[in-house]
Amino acid sequence: MALGASCGLNFIHYMHMFQLNSYHADEQFRWIGKNIKDVIMRHVFTIGAILTFIICGETNASTCFIAAAFLFLGIVFSAPKKAKKKLVFTPRVMRMTVTSVILYVLLILLVFLTLGMGYASLAITMCVQILTLVMAMIANLINKPVELMINRHYINDAKRIINGLPDLTVVGLTGSYGKTSTKFYLEKLLGAKYNVLMTPESYNTTMGVVKVVRGQLNATHEIFLCEMGAKNVGEIKEICDIVKPKHGIITSIGPQHLETFKSIDNIIKTKFELADSLPDNDGIIFLNYDNEYIAKHECNKNKVTYSLGGGTDYYADNISVSENGTQFTVHNGNEEKQFATKLIGSHNVQNIVGAIAVANTLGVPFADLVMPVKRLECVPHRLQIIKGTSKTIIDDAFNSNPTGAKAALDTLAVFDGFKILVSPGMVELGEKEYELNKRFGEQAAEICDFVIAVGERQAVPIVDGLKAKGYPEEKTYVAKNLNEALAKVENIKTGGEKKIVLLENDLPDNY
Repeated sequence: MALGASCGLNFIHYMHMFQLNSYHADEQFRWIGKNIKDVIMRHVFTIGAILTFIICGETNASTCFIAAAFLFLGIVFSAPKKAKKKLVFTPRVMRMTVTSVILYVLLILLVFLTLGMGYASLAITMCVQILTLVMAMIANLINKPVELMINRHYINDAKRIINGLPDLTVVGLTGSYGKTSTKFYLEKLLGAKYNVLMTPESYNTTMGVVKVVRGQLNATHEIFLCEMGAKNVGEIKEICDIVKPKHGIITSIGPQHLETFKSIDNIIKTKFELADSLPDNDGIIFLNYDNEYIAKHECNKNKVTYSLGGGTDYYADNISVSENGTQFTVHNGNEEKQFATKLIGSHNVQNIVGAIAVANTLGVPFADLVMPVKRLECVPHRLQIIKGTSKTIIDDAFNSNPTGAKAALDTLAVFDGFKILVSPGMVELGEKEYELNKRFGEQAAEICDFVIAVGERQAVPIVDGLKAKGYPEEKTYVAKNLNEALAKVENIKTGGEKKIVLLENDLPDNY
């Protein structure tokens, strides 16, 4: 019973991590390497139970009691902790679970049929607990032909739906950052004239898009805003082959997911798979020319460029930022219009200008965009301003990247009060992760009155960046987790000043 409970707890844990790692074995093995101490602790008690049988060489009551004690200690250590995003028992997870159970049963039967009852059989059987480390990956590999067949059926059904809507205009959105915010803004702006469907939240994988198409898209929709995410070359093209975008927007290119892409060139190539998929005659790709990677990349498609400052088809200037919002002027040729938004910061203006460029090109006049821009709300957890009596929270916890983190600090700087940063830094930046997080620490030193770095391992480069700028050690705190960090925020003395707290990034459970 103890062995079964230990196997079950660890199998669910590793399946959860495998799901968060998008069912990619290479990412799962990378996660194992980064968390090797935790992994070892999950199995060291089982190893103790196995050694008990091997050393004693028999299966008497005392031996079984000692082995069971080891296993119960393992259960205590492996007890599930509260997850930020729980394991979703999708049909795919259930299929992998069934395959794993069958493999376990066959393995245990083979052991006992071969060796009979005895201490050796019990010792080997306990090894199934250690196998939980890789069992989800093994089951996924075995199930791969079935999963491909099921996915192909869903993908073909989504293609059928798209092909059955000849009047639908599909707009693809991609970028290392900014794509989700731009999508939300664009949905509001296009809504002034069209019936629009967008992929919800961060549904931006192939099967996520397929789910939206099959479940929500219908003949009443005139425009489909399809967010497209990727961690590997070819993944944007895969989505484009399904939804067949007529237009697209590339909001940014940077080192996000550099760990899986391996190089910036691969990131550039993948993002421009969207442009490559557009029709040559009437397709338009909208490009953020403030991004040097985008501006320097040769693109032979029909393009509309946008930026802050000038020199592009659409651009914003006269940007004025305060705690109450942002005002700016947008230009297109000889036309210009003053806009105001409750959103704070030039980075938001950049995303809004991109959305204005698309909406205006698709037939929504500047004059009809003024009120929708004014009504734009913060996208949840993306520099969302939450004002309270004793403190203001700037919630930028969804994700983080070097440009976004700097923009978040610039937003923090706009506010009057005692400025506190709470952050675990940035991840998935490959070999540049330490360098970029250290730079983030240096930038924080220029703005923040107190810095709380979350996670002992993640905190190292941030703290090193603070030290490089001579930041006072007494104004720095390393918290083990977010809950401890938030508790520290409450205890900080500000001398009567209102606390302005920036929550920059919140790592998922697989970090």
